[in-house]
Amino acid sequence: MLLWLANYLASIEPAFAVFQYLTLRAILGVLTALLTALLVGPWVIRNLEMRQIGQSVRRDGPESHFAKQGTPTMGGVLILVCITASTLLWGDLSNRYIWIALAVLLGFGAIGWIDDWKKVVLKNSKGLSAKAKYLGQSVIGLAAACVLYYYASTPAETTLLIPFFKDVAIPLGLGYIVLTYFVIVGTSNAVNLTDGLDGLAILPTVLVAGALGVFAYLTGNVIFSEYLFIPYVAGTGELVIFLGAMVGAGLGFLWFNTYPAQVFMGDVGALSLGAALGVVAVMVRQELVLFIMGGIFVLETVSVMLQVASYKLTGKRLFRMAPIHHHFELKGWPEPRVIVRFWIISVMLVLVGLATLKLR
Repeated sequence: MLLWLANYLASIEPAFAVFQYLTLRAILGVLTALLTALLVGPWVIRNLEMRQIGQSVRRDGPESHFAKQGTPTMGGVLILVCITASTLLWGDLSNRYIWIALAVLLGFGAIGWIDDWKKVVLKNSKGLSAKAKYLGQSVIGLAAACVLYYYASTPAETTLLIPFFKDVAIPLGLGYIVLTYFVIVGTSNAVNLTDGLDGLAILPTVLVAGALGVFAYLTGNVIFSEYLFIPYVAGTGELVIFLGAMVGAGLGFLWFNTYPAQVFMGDVGALSLGAALGVVAVMVRQELVLFIMGGIFVLETVSVMLQVASYKLTGKRLFRMAPIHHHFELKGWPEPRVIVRFWIISVMLVLVGLATLKLR
């Protein structure tokens, strides 16, 4: 929106042409989302408290969580508003990748909002049924996959890249739709499973979004992409604005979500942020690198799968509680220790993911 204004003003005063630079708009996008979250956050928290939209706590969980009963939840709405507003202000609204990313973000956010609303406001402990939730995710995920496949104009856009190998790539054909669907839906649910401790999910999300911003910038630049032996996908550079807004909104939310949390994001935030990471990773052709950088999300998901499989097959549990962050809590680790150590692991994994740009 502001890019159109800047382009018009640049025809009158050349100094306004500086706002056409992607890097400057990305920085402004981060700051806009961050400041909006910091300014609006207290108002959102007060309104959630007034409406008694508070978190319910499992009785079979760690005892330290009982004090969190009633803490405002559904704070993910704040994140979505900040990301959307900042992206619309600083992004190129003629870019289809921006609109696809926003559609996935808000679509999955709507599913999470309905689930949270049923649980917290309507006092339905089950929330949205698993079938209904998965159906909604599947519809949006498949729609995004089909749109991306339809508009793919080069073979590189539907080819699976293998990290650390510059000459290894697998043409997917229609398999691209299947892969895209699983990446979007899988990442959405993985982030949702990770969102169990104060700030545990949001900082890894910020780190991965920032790293994907680097990939988006390079993938959308014909010179850098050729130099680094990664596919050039025209237009993906604009996703830096969207990802920058995610980083800013995430950091702004972390201000209130850090231990001890004043607000939780709820499914409305976790499902949407995970889906957004998934669809962007697909657009910049880094699905497997997302698997590396989002290793914490993968670990949490695998721990749940192993726990369920072990109990069904043997009647025994591998972990004291799943997802695995609760296992460490029940072993006696204080919550802040679990959180910070998982953050440190996320930093390391993101650096490994970024290293794939040159180690190939």
